[in-house]
Amino acid sequence: MQLLKEEGEENMKSQNNTKVNGIHRAHTWEIGLYALNNTSTNLYAMLMGYVSYYVSGLMGVAAVLVGTLLTVMRVWDGVTDPVIGFVVDKTNGRFGKNRPFIVIGNVIMIITTYILYHFGHKLPDNYGLRLGFFVLIYAVYIIGYTCQCVVTKSAQSCMTNDPEQRPTFAVFDAAYGGLMFAGTGMLVSKYLVPKYTVDGISGFRNPAMFHEFWLIFAGLSLLLAALSIVGLWRKDRPQYYGLGVPQQIRIRDYWEILKHNRAIQMLVVAASTDKLFQNIMTNSIVLVIVFGIICGDYGSYGTMSMLIIVPQILLCGFGIRKIAAKMGQRKALWTGSIGAIICASCMALLFIFGNPKDFGFSRITFFTVALCTLWILEKACSGMAGTLVIPMTADCADYETYRSGKYVPGLMGTLFSFVDKLISSLGTTIVALELAAVGFAKVQPDQTTPLTPGLFWVGIISFCLVPIIGWLCNLVAMKFYPLTKEKMAEIQDRIAEIKAASFDN
Repeated sequence: MQLLKEEGEENMKSQNNTKVNGIHRAHTWEIGLYALNNTSTNLYAMLMGYVSYYVSGLMGVAAVLVGTLLTVMRVWDGVTDPVIGFVVDKTNGRFGKNRPFIVIGNVIMIITTYILYHFGHKLPDNYGLRLGFFVLIYAVYIIGYTCQCVVTKSAQSCMTNDPEQRPTFAVFDAAYGGLMFAGTGMLVSKYLVPKYTVDGISGFRNPAMFHEFWLIFAGLSLLLAALSIVGLWRKDRPQYYGLGVPQQIRIRDYWEILKHNRAIQMLVVAASTDKLFQNIMTNSIVLVIVFGIICGDYGSYGTMSMLIIVPQILLCGFGIRKIAAKMGQRKALWTGSIGAIICASCMALLFIFGNPKDFGFSRITFFTVALCTLWILEKACSGMAGTLVIPMTADCADYETYRSGKYVPGLMGTLFSFVDKLISSLGTTIVALELAAVGFAKVQPDQTTPLTPGLFWVGIISFCLVPIIGWLCNLVAMKFYPLTKEKMAEIQDRIAEIKAASFDN
């Protein structure tokens, strides 16, 4: 393959060659391992995606209050981002700029999630005590999540500055994300919930289920974090940071940067709105409603997730390589958003006019085939749009270096995360309010809950129609996003000239 041939020659170049073309590349395997950092953090995001079941079902906190608390804590999550980002931008130690934060973040998340899922339900039956415990532990967990998560964006610019290679991260990330999402669906719906559902009481109300859930995901996250450090090891060095020399970044520099960097402004708009409505679509409760209650076969959701994962990954990877690498990441995000809108609209029509009770794999039905096909196409398109925003933050960082001479990947990544988290945090609250409106203010529906018209429309609106709003916002934001493929080539040439002048002097 051409990509592999090119990368087989990378880094054998002399310093002089680097000065000529300004391009430094990474080996494909390095990008593949580094991309595991995002998967490592997302495993905890998936684990904590079920925390509302634990806190409401086992700790006795009202469901609506849990949703509100999770939104408030996501605001705290956003507040920690600029602080951690500033620390990353100031860090230039012997262990690199990024690697220490992977270690610190993962250790914090291991400890806090263990405490939450193993001791929360054992506390004295005091509402205030249990509520305070949850808020405190979750707040500390968020600090760890931010520490590790910021590296996913920050290290993009030092891994590679080749516009044609940067989408490679999105290919790996989409593949890992698809496997993780499908694997989680299979694990929860086909293994954990049935295993721990006893005497008609859902496994979601069994603390033993959450122990095993934590054990699997914490161990896997730790392994992936270690592998990502290996992938990042060679490139996490000052010569790959911006202009190749350490910089003094001041807090007051941030406002000027944010005010004039149109690229990061538009990327934040696209990513945060997309993320908000994607979070609603993939909310654990929404998935239980759609597949466990509307379709009546929650276990088949896990089966479907595993069956479609390979074609989903192949289509997503093909789209990224053919569109992003050849025509630019902006064009690929635009195309993916349009495709996702079409597929989600068709899924809504399928649920409304079809027979969801035909869903399942004991026999092949039109509904099952149609839903699987549309799901494959929708996840491939939305995956292309959603994963590309991460390497696009590196483009925004390079644009800032080109524009002002400031190398601030931590700022780019944490600004992105700050707004993303503030807006996407509303997803849990929106779902909770939807459920409260149809009679589920204190308890949450599970796979044993009878279907009502209210639950049907909550499921269809959240699963099919709401995400379309996010993709429409993508289209508007990309209309004003300035970093085309041609512009990025100009940017890298200019940065190379500045580096060359610096080395010559």
